Amino acid sequence: MPEESNTITIARPAGDVFAFLADAENDKQWRGGVIEMTRTSGQGGGATYRQIVAGPGGRRIDADVEITEFIPGQRIAFRTTQGPVRPTGSYDLQAGEGGTRGDVPHGGNARWCQEADGADGGEDDEVRGRCAHELKRVLESRS
Repeated sequence: MPEESNTITIARPAGDVFAFLADAENDKQWRGGVIEMTRTSGQGGGATYRQIVAGPGGRRIDADVEITEFIPGQRIAFRTTQGPVRPTGSYDLQAGEGGTRGDVPHGGNARWCQEADGADGGEDDEVRGRCAHELKRVLESRS
């Protein structure tokens, strides 16, 4: 499945943004469709997470994740290892003037931007941007 993304700038240092994203257990703070996200093994590259997301009609869907690439401060890549849809994707971050510029995956990406109603966000520009904007809001509101 091809990956689509939104590019956003978050008014936080790149290290802060990376640390937040590197711990997928934080996903529940900004992804409405995540019911559970628990690390099951490892850290960094090779880490695995048990993820349960809200599916159509409130059905619980297993969508476990493995971190496949981990370049501190720059990139986190992943693949979904369980569930009906098994996308891959990545975060790519760059420090810049005014904060951190990042590409936030969306679309059919079950790990990063599952919507609370089970939609994958792949058909509507407003839904596609919602996930990235919620991440920005959460990170910029942290002290």
